[in-house]
Amino acid sequence: MYVVYLAAAALAGGVINTLFFGVPLADALLAWLLGVQVGLGALWAFLGHYFKSDEVAAYIGWPPGNPFQKEIAFTNLALGLCGVLSFLLRNTPLRDGFWLATILFATVFLCGAFTVHLTDRKEHGNKKPGNAGPVFFADIVMPTVLWGLYLVR
Repeated sequence: MYVVYLAAAALAGGVINTLFFGVPLADALLAWLLGVQVGLGALWAFLGHYFKSDEVAAYIGWPPGNPFQKEIAFTNLALGLCGVLSFLLRNTPLRDGFWLATILFATVFLCGAFTVHLTDRKEHGNKKPGNAGPVFFADIVMPTVLWGLYLVR
């Protein structure tokens, strides 16, 4: 459910940035989605996959004790840092290249996660919230929104 709250916070931040500081809406939304939804969301996922591996596995509907939880934790850490840096670098010459790289990273990771969750849902009927809940939909919607905003700005 945290993905819904982070998306709402990012949308609010982007709209406020546009209304009060005159930042073009697509730029503001993209910066805030990269920083909050992608960045903070992935850092939160890192914490869960690393420090509460078995609980997260159960939430997803997967067996506990799998060392891949730690590997996915570090993938989330890298993505989270890229997202936060995208936000912090939004007013620098590095912005466009960093945004593009972070969107590409997020797209590959999230769409890959989506296909894994979709397969698990189809083949094993796994409808646990961590496999078929809000994260499932965010994994496919977020890359689409990020690319759309990047291209229209």
